[in-house]
Amino acid sequence: MKGYRDMASGYKEGSLDAPTRHALPWREESWYDEVALDAEMRRVFDICHGCRRCFNLCDSFPKLFDMIDESPNEEVEDLDAGQIGQVVDACTLCDMCFMVKCPYVPPHEFDLDFPHLMLRYRAVEHRKGQTSKADSLLAETDRNGKLGSVFSDVANWATDGGNATTRGIMQSMLGIDARAHLPAFADIPFTNRAPVLVRAPNPNAPGFGRRVALYASCYDQFNDQTPGEAAVKVLAHNGVEVRIEHPECCGMPKLENGDIPAVASAAARVAAHFAPLIDQGYDVVAITASCALMMKFEWPLIEPDNADIAKLSAATHDISEYIVKLSKTAGLTPVEAMDASIGVHFACHSRAQNMGPKAMEMLKLIPEARPVMTERCSGHGGKWGIYSQNFDTAVKLARPTVRALEKTSPDYMVSECPLAGEHLKQTMEMGGSKKVPERIGHPVELMAKAYGL
Repeated sequence: MKGYRDMASGYKEGSLDAPTRHALPWREESWYDEVALDAEMRRVFDICHGCRRCFNLCDSFPKLFDMIDESPNEEVEDLDAGQIGQVVDACTLCDMCFMVKCPYVPPHEFDLDFPHLMLRYRAVEHRKGQTSKADSLLAETDRNGKLGSVFSDVANWATDGGNATTRGIMQSMLGIDARAHLPAFADIPFTNRAPVLVRAPNPNAPGFGRRVALYASCYDQFNDQTPGEAAVKVLAHNGVEVRIEHPECCGMPKLENGDIPAVASAAARVAAHFAPLIDQGYDVVAITASCALMMKFEWPLIEPDNADIAKLSAATHDISEYIVKLSKTAGLTPVEAMDASIGVHFACHSRAQNMGPKAMEMLKLIPEARPVMTERCSGHGGKWGIYSQNFDTAVKLARPTVRALEKTSPDYMVSECPLAGEHLKQTMEMGGSKKVPERIGHPVELMAKAYGL
């Protein structure tokens, strides 16, 4: 196989062009060809081996580099199929290598998209029926959420970290580490509370007349509803008419499994749900960063010819992004001063939206607030970090992020990823931090607090 150094001799080093991504050819049989996939994996791994700029991201890269360095000839060709699988299993699809580190992404001649190559590998595995039972069960987030809410007392008792019996059973049967924090279920789904939560828009606000369809993720719908409550209050206080929507899951957990047909089907249904609302003048605002990433970027690459998906992608905003945009286009209702330091975790799926640190921009709209940003992964990686084989690595990856957040001894800590916030807090507790915050919530919660809402 042609080595990295031989390949590089005929190409330029890196690229100054804006990154682009190819649509996923998941309907083409050639995409599932295992011989072609193995050749492409080795081509990409050889480039990564020669570059190594991603050594400090997720565990995929240290695993890859260590296995090559310890192989007989220190070459990618020495790796067997099991070792290649280990690299794939360590990928959390955070997109940071593609968005932040890699100099060889398209349109560079090397045409390297590491996350989507890992996704292709998982799609082949999924098609062969090799997705684990635990991954399949956990990816059914709407079903799990509905059952968890109906039987919330029992579900929360069983998933509580202090329940050694049930958590031990879960670890032995599903591989979910008994130490890993699992989110509690809400008694009532978020959309069912809309008649009580949604307020009339403030007619005196500069943004009066605007309309938002607030997309609640599965987590917002069935688990932690605090960010959604804060978002509704802040938007209404700023004159925005709000309606809460949860047609179904965005499909991120199934994307992690490589179940692209299921994601494509969900994307089409959700986009069809929002299309008439967009035609009525509603902006679509996602509370959770992963959902915004799916609707803006992943869905259009999976179904590039679906007009509703293209329309939804153009109309979708992250909640922090929308509030910052509102401040620039119409202005905000005056915000009360908050003399506080804030540690801001810039979550991977916020960074991957390529919109800049909107949480930081939003929090700077609060007079006297002093936000300080940390640009490191939390290590949680969706459902990846709760498994026994990954939990210790997830904690290890979180420790530098915790140290960075703690450096200024902030009054508050926030993250745009709800799972990241809980995982960072647990890592602090496990590490014996002197000052563990009561909550690492969403930045919009501090906007609501500054408004006295």
